[in-house]
Amino acid sequence: MVAPGHLGELTRIVPFEMVDDVLAGCGRVQARVRKLPSRVVVYLLLAAGLFEGLGFRGVWARLVAGLDGLRVPRPSATAIRLARQRLGVAPLKALFDLLRGPAAGPRTAGTRWRNLLVTAIDGTTMDVPDTPANTGWLGKHGGTHRKAGYPHVRVAALVACGTRTILDAVFGPRSQGETTLARQLVPSMGTGMLVLGDRMFGCQRLLAAITGTGAHVLVRLKRNRKTPVLHRYPDGSFLSVLGGLKVRVITCEITIATTAGRRSEIYRLATTLCDDRRYPAGEIITLYHQRWEIETAYLELKSTILGSRVLRSQTPDGIAQEIYALLTVYQVLRIAITDAAEAAGVDPDRASFTTALHTARDQLVQAANVITGTVIDLVGTIGGHVLDNLLPPRRLRVSPRAVKRPLSRYAHQSLRIDRTSYKATLDINLLTEDLTTSPSP
Repeated sequence: MVAPGHLGELTRIVPFEMVDDVLAGCGRVQARVRKLPSRVVVYLLLAAGLFEGLGFRGVWARLVAGLDGLRVPRPSATAIRLARQRLGVAPLKALFDLLRGPAAGPRTAGTRWRNLLVTAIDGTTMDVPDTPANTGWLGKHGGTHRKAGYPHVRVAALVACGTRTILDAVFGPRSQGETTLARQLVPSMGTGMLVLGDRMFGCQRLLAAITGTGAHVLVRLKRNRKTPVLHRYPDGSFLSVLGGLKVRVITCEITIATTAGRRSEIYRLATTLCDDRRYPAGEIITLYHQRWEIETAYLELKSTILGSRVLRSQTPDGIAQEIYALLTVYQVLRIAITDAAEAAGVDPDRASFTTALHTARDQLVQAANVITGTVIDLVGTIGGHVLDNLLPPRRLRVSPRAVKRPLSRYAHQSLRIDRTSYKATLDINLLTEDLTTSPSP
């Protein structure tokens, strides 16, 4: 009997030696020969991240589909569940820790701005099965009928905007706020990094902790935030303080014009990039739009990979194991995309994540390119498909959500939304006066 364990072509990024070292370091190497050795269970969990619509036995069938002529075990659902319990959470977390990072080289386009690695922090939630164990850990969120929906696990991540790779991620109950979880990401920040955040992340303690690592910040401020004017720059921005942190406040009016109409909004940004000559205000305002790359990363995780499904696991340890496997698979796909984009000299923004995912699934089912040659091809089949199906250079587009039918009181009638995309033009007007500022000291 052969115990298979691979990730198709992605095995070159997660090689056998890496998995074995992680298992040894966590003390999870099996004590005796089993039909499902620890290494195989790791690859099974990673493969499950590629096939989120299937149960573990369905994933197993795809894992062994390309092993024609070999005798392979046919584990039961119970055997897989017990093997996952023996493995535990630690090996998947350690594997994610090994692979997380920007994945960008010196030639990778679109990853840095003025020698700073552009990153973003934000949070999201995922649905988990409504079991007593999961509910006991996560609780249930309130609704019209007191308790509603599935339990939610909250995920907070630090993402490199240029490659959409994950630098770090943490998770916990939804009752923990995004800024609370974000403090656990601070050790992964440092000198040479710019961290973007929305209005939720403008709290003084978090900003002080981030800048204490040597990283710079660029966050949006709430409209009622008082910011004293210490010095006004020629471009209309001014030096101020948030707690004891010196920041530069930039106020602007952003207008988006499309064939569907015009919309204007006032943005107030605070940054530790206080040199107005080295860091022009107009460029900083445009750069802040990169914060949405983390939203795109979450979309790829929750919609493209998960398909908006509920996670599989029935217990908190199983959920943690599954989330680390999902994050690892996402990261591995992003590494493969970045390798191919850098080899071709194109911006990773033009790479289709969906193309990479579907090609990786095909390669796993075929058990193709599991063993690499002495010369490593950074592009490979996955990268080749991505490069053959490059997206056009990114243009400014907006997708106003127009309700086509009012939300019915009946649960089976869903809200329909028009997601028509419009070409847009952006107009930025720097404001020299800020009505929310307090008088100069």
